[in-house]
Amino acid sequence: MRTTRYQNGFTLIELLLAMIITGIVASAVATLAYAMNSAGVATDDMSRKQAQVRFATLKISDLIRHCKLVCYASTEELAVWAGDTNGDKKINLGEVTYIEAGTAHDHLQLYTFTPFTGAESTAISLGEIGALATNWWSTYGNRNLPTPLIPLPMPPTPPQCSNVTFYLDVPPSSAPNSKIVSIAFDLLENRISSKFQINASLRARAANLLDGSGNIVGDDD
Repeated sequence: MRTTRYQNGFTLIELLLAMIITGIVASAVATLAYAMNSAGVATDDMSRKQAQVRFATLKISDLIRHCKLVCYASTEELAVWAGDTNGDKKINLGEVTYIEAGTAHDHLQLYTFTPFTGAESTAISLGEIGALATNWWSTYGNRNLPTPLIPLPMPPTPPQCSNVTFYLDVPPSSAPNSKIVSIAFDLLENRISSKFQINASLRARAANLLDGSGNIVGDDD
């Protein structure tokens, strides 16, 4: 009779042991699932950031390599004469590209400009381009929507990029004489700040169009 009663059910100790083992297994499974999800999120974040850096490097390197001149530079922005599209050997609004980091130095984006009708061939002086704070382009046209390279996230998401700074091989006041441009910045990858730097040199620099004061002249003399 005693043997039959034991075979028809579990003892309290057996039930407790089964519950403990089940809890341990469930906890291990949950921990493994969380770790795998965290690893997936971390991998996705790193892949996205690396893609942004590669895209920014390609765009900026190509722009600087083929541009005619660096028109203006500061620690917050860089304006370049992308190319003499109309062949007049002068800087026109539609030929200027502007790289912005912002006063907070927390993003990288490119701006181009669309001239007003009738202003397509209006030449712009280097001095005007240097006065970026006065929105010099509004005299001749509009600033187009930016091309984000390392975008500024929408609030409340904190910036992932910081300390964006532009460097030249000459003082900023002599920007048109520069041959090398570097852009340094910090980027958060999986909550770890990594340093990056984009370096590019001008191959088609229009030094022959500069006079002794660093201004554009209309001929090659």
